[in-house]
Amino acid sequence: MKPIYYLILLSILFACNQEAEEGNTDSSAAVDVGGGERFRPAFHFTPPSAWMNDPNGMVYYEGEYHLFYQHYPDDNVWGPMHWGHAVSVDLVNWEHLPIALYPDSLGYVFSGSAVIDWDNTSGFGKDGIPPMVAIFTHHDPEMETAGFDLFQYQSVAYSLDKGRNWALYEGNPVLDNPGIRDFRDPKVFWYSQESKWVMTLAVKDRVHFYTSADLKSWEFLSEFGADDGAHDGVWECPDLFMLPDEDGDEKWVLLVSVNPGGPQGGSATQYFIGQFDGSEFIKEDDYTRWLDVGADNYAGVTWSDIPAEDGRRLFIGWMSNWQYARDVPTYNWRSAMTIPQELRITYVKGSPEVRSVPVNELDTLFVPKNGSKLASSGSKLSIEGINGSFITVQFSNGGGEEVTLMVSETHISLDRSKSGIVNFHPDFKKIHRFKHYMEVVKTLDVYIDRSSLEIFANGGELLMTELVFPSEPYSDYTVSTGDFKITLSHYTGPDLAEL
Repeated sequence: MKPIYYLILLSILFACNQEAEEGNTDSSAAVDVGGGERFRPAFHFTPPSAWMNDPNGMVYYEGEYHLFYQHYPDDNVWGPMHWGHAVSVDLVNWEHLPIALYPDSLGYVFSGSAVIDWDNTSGFGKDGIPPMVAIFTHHDPEMETAGFDLFQYQSVAYSLDKGRNWALYEGNPVLDNPGIRDFRDPKVFWYSQESKWVMTLAVKDRVHFYTSADLKSWEFLSEFGADDGAHDGVWECPDLFMLPDEDGDEKWVLLVSVNPGGPQGGSATQYFIGQFDGSEFIKEDDYTRWLDVGADNYAGVTWSDIPAEDGRRLFIGWMSNWQYARDVPTYNWRSAMTIPQELRITYVKGSPEVRSVPVNELDTLFVPKNGSKLASSGSKLSIEGINGSFITVQFSNGGGEEVTLMVSETHISLDRSKSGIVNFHPDFKKIHRFKHYMEVVKTLDVYIDRSSLEIFANGGELLMTELVFPSEPYSDYTVSTGDFKITLSHYTGPDLAEL
């Protein structure tokens, strides 16, 4: 297996549309003859070249974590969607594989999910090999242009060789459009209590649930969300799953991305906590919760078929925002994924909340270091003993660029207006502020990569993800107000930008 860092060299061959994309950037972006490689993350997944957005079809099978993703291989902006593909044995090192699904006569291949059909309910399996089945949205651009609202419908494909080769089901689509313009992003799971498949589908500004015995014929179950959550934009990329709380009691979590309408404007992911009886999702309260209160974590969903002996609910998101995703100052490639995270249920002020925790596999990447210098390839800064005090953390470089994080008893904010290249879009310079729900802020863990900061407060009770584009890596940090225990760890993996 070739890890991702051996294949990054392919990206130097791609510089499509660089000049066209430089019109809305400042001078330091315009002279970036490296195509944005200086911003390529050291320990976050990126495509070898071209455009990437939503993670799709994440599934675990025979020792491999599969990550498919929305991909346009011919340009660095959104276009006819394919499914890119990569696999990992450890959620840290990724092997790029050939494109899995291509646009066809039914349209572009939009977002969706993948499952292992262990009992061969679909009949796609052969010689005792359970099929890997992808369930996705076909999007017909010609029908859309013609003004019809039937241009999105659901289809399936299957693989019998661990996702390397795929066959489209001859009976596609498996779920026709009833006349709804936004009808997409199926997330499917096996509901063992009733031995059936359940699909969660984004439909305008709500979700619909469907059921099937064979992944090919689907029946409507119920609807959720018409009067719940944020409705400033269209709902996308839903995910419904069971997650036990700290006492082992069963909770159901429904993730739903919305664009626009997030806490910092643009796109973000909201979630609801409740119960699912096989037909309906019943919310537990009227809160609108955000999985991430920053600007740059969207369309994330969880892996299917994680072994029971592992037991984790593993998540990854697209690390960008539709406000400016097409304009960020990278050209050979566009977009990264968040670090993989484990989702847990915790209680904050007596209310159940989803906690996001970096997967423990990441621990192998960081070695504790003394001093106040950040590694150019990336660092992890841990601060303990805050105990509710007002705290300011500033990251800076020799070029006078800085990003400032402030946490008080009631609010968290991040100022990236002087963080580096910021003029490619007017919304990027805005200060991001959120009234948090934490009882007392005790700890902060900040993962600093070349073009991002991921801030985990109180072990993941609150998460804030933000892109940055400094002209040179942040080399210094300062922590003010209070007496804290600080641990600095440096990333020790391969330096992708230098390969």
